Amino acid sequence: MQTSASLVIVGAGVVGCSAAYFLTKKGVRDIVVLDQGPLFDTGGSTSHAPGLVFQTNASKTMTTLSRRTVELYSSLELDGQPCWYGVGSLEVARTPERWLDLHRKLGWARSWGLEGCLLDAAEVARRVPLLDPSIIHGAYYVPTDGLAKAVRACEAMAREAMQHGASFHGHTPVIGFDTSDGRVQAVITPNGRIATERVLICTGIWGPKVGRMAGVSIPLTPCQHQYARTTPLAELGGEEREIIHPILRDQDVSMYYRQHFDGYGIGSYQHEPLLVDAEDILPPERAPIQPAMMDFTPEHFGDAWADAVKLLPPLGKTEIASAFNGMFSFTPDGFPLIGEAPDVRGLWVAEAVWITHGGGVGRTVADLMTDGVSDLDLHDCDLNRFEPHAHTRSYVRARGAQQYREVYDVIHPLQQMEQPRPLRATPFHARQRELGAVFFEARGWERPQWYASNERLLTDYPVPARTEWAGRHWSPIAGAEHQATRERVGLFDMTSLPKLEVTGPGALSLLQGLVTNQIDRPVGSVVYALMLDETGGIRSDVTVARLGEDRFQVGSNGLLDLDWIRRHLPTDGSAQVREITGAICCLGLWGPRARDVARGVCDDDLSTEAFPYFSARRIAIGEVPVEALRVSYVGELGWELYTPAEYGQRLWDLLWEAGQPSGIVAVGRAAFESLRLEKGYRLWGVDMTTEHTPYEAGVGFAVKAKKGEFVGREALLRAKDNVCRRLSCLTLDDPSVVVMGKEPILAGGNVVGYVTSAGFGYSAGKSIAYGYLPAELAVPGTQVAVEYFGEACLATVAAEPLFDPERRRLTV
Repeated sequence: MQTSASLVIVGAGVVGCSAAYFLTKKGVRDIVVLDQGPLFDTGGSTSHAPGLVFQTNASKTMTTLSRRTVELYSSLELDGQPCWYGVGSLEVARTPERWLDLHRKLGWARSWGLEGCLLDAAEVARRVPLLDPSIIHGAYYVPTDGLAKAVRACEAMAREAMQHGASFHGHTPVIGFDTSDGRVQAVITPNGRIATERVLICTGIWGPKVGRMAGVSIPLTPCQHQYARTTPLAELGGEEREIIHPILRDQDVSMYYRQHFDGYGIGSYQHEPLLVDAEDILPPERAPIQPAMMDFTPEHFGDAWADAVKLLPPLGKTEIASAFNGMFSFTPDGFPLIGEAPDVRGLWVAEAVWITHGGGVGRTVADLMTDGVSDLDLHDCDLNRFEPHAHTRSYVRARGAQQYREVYDVIHPLQQMEQPRPLRATPFHARQRELGAVFFEARGWERPQWYASNERLLTDYPVPARTEWAGRHWSPIAGAEHQATRERVGLFDMTSLPKLEVTGPGALSLLQGLVTNQIDRPVGSVVYALMLDETGGIRSDVTVARLGEDRFQVGSNGLLDLDWIRRHLPTDGSAQVREITGAICCLGLWGPRARDVARGVCDDDLSTEAFPYFSARRIAIGEVPVEALRVSYVGELGWELYTPAEYGQRLWDLLWEAGQPSGIVAVGRAAFESLRLEKGYRLWGVDMTTEHTPYEAGVGFAVKAKKGEFVGREALLRAKDNVCRRLSCLTLDDPSVVVMGKEPILAGGNVVGYVTSAGFGYSAGKSIAYGYLPAELAVPGTQVAVEYFGEACLATVAAEPLFDPERRRLTV
């Protein structure tokens, strides 16, 4: 085996093989692929996975990854044998709730450009004659779904890669890494050391173990999942073709099915999660079957078998011919782990990837490792997205188990995780509980969504009722809090907003090279800006407050921003960045009476002349030292008030008492969201991502191209005059219809875009949806429709913002 390589890929499953395939197509040579098992049936999840590929997902990114996977698998063959059977898929509905949800799922497919339709029960039975149509309402059908022969695809991709400079080595486990000087230097195997500056770990269920060898946390847990094959069915009459029936999901009972020649395969998620530690998985030479296959546990399969026979009665005349518990990877949020490790340069990860997305992920990783960017928004899949608590064994196992339980559940967009909570609480938590706060969770933080004590506001501020779906995990109290903020003053807990501190003599130069706006302004200035990738896509939006000559506070979108800035730190050590979210707390004081409240406990000059919009000042609220930023995400007069966490409760008490004469109201995040929506303020990760340029997203005002070089500038200069789509404000003609996001937007009966953010604007009195439209349709007055659970709801493109377009309330 060679002693050096340009790249070592650890793992020859579907992800490792597809990555090698695409990397060689992009011109990368001298790739070494290692696996502890035999090639290519290596013994990991790829080897035992039944191969069903359902492309539709609530995530546009995950749907695209699966579509690219189907495109890849269908192009491959091995020795004349196909790697893909495009038999289509059916997702049946036993319950009215599931049938309604399948209408929502069809909406996702239409939004993401995937062909699908709904079939009645009789048509479903025609396509799968084994099925009893009397127990279902119908099914969602995707003709391009199907069955992957994953091991066969691995070998086909490997052969292609080997023709372009890759080599594959089975029975070669990795036993260590040399990661000196903050970079990967070599991979250690029993057969010797391979010097390399780049490594890609794609070892699936062994990811945490292999990552630890390199000092990198890979937060996933292996979990067992049952799969059984039946004896032959008389109805299939000795069928010699592997599969002719569509693949089948029976999500109301957490099951799926596929044909195996004249028998059937049954997969069940019905049982409680059976977690496994990566370190406890046997190596190939010691595993009784294959490492990722464990002994079948029949005590978990009784109800599943009964449910299978009820849907497919002919199964009742068969027996279980073979069965096992197979292991798959589950992360805390159900998304893959893709990216370069934060502390070991050159060490890349592509983990927790199932067969459905394997080919798409391989292509994406190849793009990232060669071009530095992907054409997909990957923030939900980024390896570096998790907070520290989400890397603990306890959290990973608890959340991985819950992801297993919910794998086929109907999940509402606002549905909250229940455990483990609470993890992070702000200094205001006790006061919020006294006011009856209903807490939602974000990045471990407990954040009030609304306050039960504000129910009294409904007398003065009536709120329209909502339909059952839109009304879940919502309260009309949020609408009253919204209106009270517009008329009085609201107190918002903004502590969970991720905050970074950038310091040092090189801080200004660092940030100037990363953000789009001009931040070389006097101390006390606050600037809204964007961070872009090299293609001009929006990586994040930030507020940058210059609090000293060499000190900046950055209101960010989380750890991905921290990672991005760290990767651009000057090598001379002249700038540093650290996260300070937990060290300081923040209250937003906003509303037309905000200045009256602040003046009651602050002797500083808070007039517009002394303290203009988008400026920062050091002030005192009573005896509490505060860094005050005059900014607002709700479109009202006021400040973000920052202080060390130990002063937090006192800050709340002072403002609360001073605000009583002005009718101060504690306000939750639900109202915060509706306030920003009717002001047209964009939410990164929802309204804009790396797939959008500032000019498409309507934030071109934050770009100052003449200031000098910054990441993405050249791409923006090319894109400015070629805007083919625009983020647009829509108002629904029927104000009682409140959509939730991701619904398709129609014009002339055709899908022309999709909803990003949506909600009700209580001050505007309108149901609002934002979405990307072709530029020629993004004109106020244009009539479109939003498809909501299969119904076309008329909407009109509106001029934005809907509320206070002249910004008079902000700058008074």
